[in-house]
Amino acid sequence: MEKILNITDDIYYVGVNDRDTYLFEGIWPLPKGVSYNSYLICDEKNVLIDTVKVSKSGLFIQKIKELINGESLDYLVINHMEPDHSGSIWSILQAFPDIKIVGNKKTFEFLNDLYGIKDNLLEIKEGDELNLGKHTLKFFMIPMVHWPETMVTYELTEKVVFTGDAFGGFGTLDGGIFDDEVEIEYYKNEIRRYYSNIVGKFGPMVQKALQKLSGLDIKIIAPTHGPVWRSNPKIIVDLYDKWSRYEAEEGVVIVYGSMYGNTEKMADYIANVLAKHGIKNIRVMNVSNVHESFIINEIWRFKGVIIGTCTYNNGIFPPVENLLINLSHKGLKNRVFAAFGTYGWSGGGVKGILEYINKNNWKLACEPVEVKFSPDNEDLKKLEEFAARFVKSLKEEL
Repeated sequence: MEKILNITDDIYYVGVNDRDTYLFEGIWPLPKGVSYNSYLICDEKNVLIDTVKVSKSGLFIQKIKELINGESLDYLVINHMEPDHSGSIWSILQAFPDIKIVGNKKTFEFLNDLYGIKDNLLEIKEGDELNLGKHTLKFFMIPMVHWPETMVTYELTEKVVFTGDAFGGFGTLDGGIFDDEVEIEYYKNEIRRYYSNIVGKFGPMVQKALQKLSGLDIKIIAPTHGPVWRSNPKIIVDLYDKWSRYEAEEGVVIVYGSMYGNTEKMADYIANVLAKHGIKNIRVMNVSNVHESFIINEIWRFKGVIIGTCTYNNGIFPPVENLLINLSHKGLKNRVFAAFGTYGWSGGGVKGILEYINKNNWKLACEPVEVKFSPDNEDLKKLEEFAARFVKSLKEEL
């Protein structure tokens, strides 16, 4: 049995780690695992904030029972209905059949659709409060961060806000659970990867949520994934503000797809020229062996994006196109793009990239360079000019 950890004297962490799941949502790799965070407030009325993935429900129930020690579990607050957080609801109902479920109207639509649960519901609206004794909960709706039913629960006495998926990140909590107990730099990259791939599309809604929460006196931010922020919650709030405004650092991500190494040669040459022009943050990424979630994470961080492809069946190399499709879904803004590539007896690859760039109104820094089979000295001169123009355009946008 894991040690049960206090958030405050009466608020407990009852979350679990998942080092078994290979792909989050069936898409995103979890090389560092993930935590499912749940919280228990012990008072005259005991309340559970969110649950955990169903595969971890046994340990989860055990923790709760140990804490309440035979007392009733009165309420379950559901901030977010996604199954990695709602999956253990049936287990909770079986262990505590008299529990009342707290959520908003949209929560209960999803609760019925997912699990067929219709009874023992307490519907709340924006600004409603629930008194537990010493503690009082207040509820705020933050729809589309990143599901339509999403809300946050604010505990007025100790000023803890339970934020669902907002402010969360990938990575298990190994030992410590607080920002001052873990190495935040270790988590920061996985927090940004989580944001850019899961939440990133909903930047305008994140901005609305931040404005709403700005009026609260917040001492602790307790998300459903990743570290609990008690030492300096402003760090994660500022990061979400930056990312949801699509702000970026100076740097360039060069993504390429290459069957026989010729497009890769061009990618490396462009990177060398960028470095000569003073660009230090350069990421050269082979889309065939780097999962797109890691590429999107870097694109969310850096301002410049250069995409290269070989021509495949008169079009874009399929893994490159998959990346472009996913980028299109993210609503990415404020980046500087360029394209390059190779072809054999017919073109089409670079043309396809340009179609995506134009369709999404991304800024094109310069005309593309496309070469037949393998770049020669004349082609390398073109790449020199291409990279120089790209740096000029990049610096104008910073």
